[in-house]
Amino acid sequence: MTESLRWFKSSYSDNGGACVEVAADLIASQGVVPVRDSKDPEGPVLTFRADAFTAFVASMKAGELR
Repeated sequence: MTESLRWFKSSYSDNGGACVEVAADLIASQGVVPVRDSKDPEGPVLTFRADAFTAFVASMKAGELR
């Protein structure tokens, strides 16, 4: 599953090594967003429901999470 995904980091990433990567490939077909540690691309992948990931990102942008 993870080999065929197109992974990307946020444009806000400062490349300091503490980044996550996401793949948007499965949102339309399966309604999920895969997330992985950019330092360990062969490591585990967490999969979040698209609506939960969207809410998480909105909370981050609003400064609700520290």
